[in-house]
Amino acid sequence: MKLIICSVLVAAASAFAPASSVGHHAATKASMSMDAKGDLVSLAGKLNPVVNYFDPIGLSNQEFWGLSNDQTIGFLRESEVKHGRIAMFAFVGYIVHANHLTWPWPMTMDGTPFPQTGSPEVVWDAIPDGAKLQIISFVGFLEFWRESAGTHYMSGGKIGEMPEFDSKYIPGGALNLYDPLGYSKSRSAEDKERGLIVELNNGRLAMLGIFGFVSASSVEGSVPFLKFIDHYDGNVMAPLTKSILPSISF
Repeated sequence: MKLIICSVLVAAASAFAPASSVGHHAATKASMSMDAKGDLVSLAGKLNPVVNYFDPIGLSNQEFWGLSNDQTIGFLRESEVKHGRIAMFAFVGYIVHANHLTWPWPMTMDGTPFPQTGSPEVVWDAIPDGAKLQIISFVGFLEFWRESAGTHYMSGGKIGEMPEFDSKYIPGGALNLYDPLGYSKSRSAEDKERGLIVELNNGRLAMLGIFGFVSASSVEGSVPFLKFIDHYDGNVMAPLTKSILPSISF
C-alpha cells in the first residue's frame, strides 16, 4: 500500500499534468476525433450488464484543466487502468507476505533476512529506505516514460499501453513492457476486447481488495471477514522511515 501511494507521488508531476504539457503529443479540442463518452457508455455495459453505465457525480462530463471532454475521459480511463494494475500486484503481494513467503536469500547485502512474522506492512517497514527509493524511482521512471513517449492517451493513444524502449535506450533492440512475449500480436480483435474487460474488472476488484486488507490490518474489526489478518500499529501513509522532504519549523 505504501509503495502504491509513494509511486503515485513520485510520478505526479507527469501523470497528473494536463495534456498540453506533454509536448507534441497533446491535441487541441478541435483536433480530437474520439467519441470517448460513447465508448465509455458502451464499455460500461460490457463490464457489468447489471449496473451498466454509472456516473453519479458526472466525471465523464467534465473538462479538466480547460481541455476537451474526450481528453478528460482519456485521463480518467488511463488512471483507472494504472491503479487497477498496481492494485492487482499489491493484492497478490499482500497475500504472499501475509503467508510469510520470501526469497531464500538474505534481504540485504549485510545478511539481514526477510521478516518471517507480522503483517505485510511490517515487511515493508523492514526494507532499508535506500532500497525503497530504488523501487520508487524505477516506478517513477516507468511513469515518466509512459507520459513522454508514443501517442499520449489524452490525444487518442491506446489506453494502458506502455511505449517500447527502442535500441537507442536498450542495447540489442526494443523492449516491449506492454507485451514482452509478443502474445497480443496473434490475438484476434474479439479476444483483445474480452481481455480488456477482464483486466478492468479484475483491477476494480483488486483495488477494493487491497484497501480491504489495509483497513483490516489498521483498524481491527473494520472488515468482519478479515479478522484473521495481523494487526499493524504503524502508519500506512508513511512509506519511508524518515521523510525525504525537508522539515519546516515555525
